[in-house]
Amino acid sequence: QVQLIESGGGLVQAGGSLRLSCAASGRPFSSFTLGWFRPAPGKEREFVSAISWIGGNTYYANSVKGRFTISRDNAKYTVYLQMNSLKPEDTAVYYCAATGVVAARQEYEYDYWGQGTQVTVSS
Repeated sequence: QVQLIESGGGLVQAGGSLRLSCAASGRPFSSFTLGWFRPAPGKEREFVSAISWIGGNTYYANSVKGRFTISRDNAKYTVYLQMNSLKPEDTAVYYCAATGVVAARQEYEYDYWGQGTQVTVSS
């Protein structure tokens, strides 16, 4: 039912910036939290950031705090991830996800996933 379409990935040099977008289906959206994940060694996906759809509360992994900013446009059913000061270790396929769980930070808590968008940071 809920469809998530990601865009904005690309190739940037270390220290550069990129903004990812995740557009949800235009029908009424009932998910409480929208998040971003990326693969990690030995893990399926690691938490990057999340935002509550109604209140706009934000959450960040320690590895990206201060560099990434998550936001949303409720009217457009779109969530954004502004990535600044990118590092080579940020290179990954980034996935957006949606869940009815409040303040969800774990992969298994999310019900809907986008197709992923590739971010590559050169050293």
